[in-house]
Amino acid sequence: MATKILLVLVLVAMGLHLIKPFGIWGLRKRADVWKIALVLIFAMMMTLVIRPG
Repeated sequence: MATKILLVLVLVAMGLHLIKPFGIWGLRKRADVWKIALVLIFAMMMTLVIRPG
């Protein structure tokens, strides 16, 4: 469940960044969407590693 919520939140952030870049350090251009995708991949890997069972 957590991975689905995380996926939706990051996809929304990527869509918003394509419309209007966030302007924070490292995310100043529309082409920096791939950095958000890297955060998604890392976060999903961490949820799988930390998940009990």
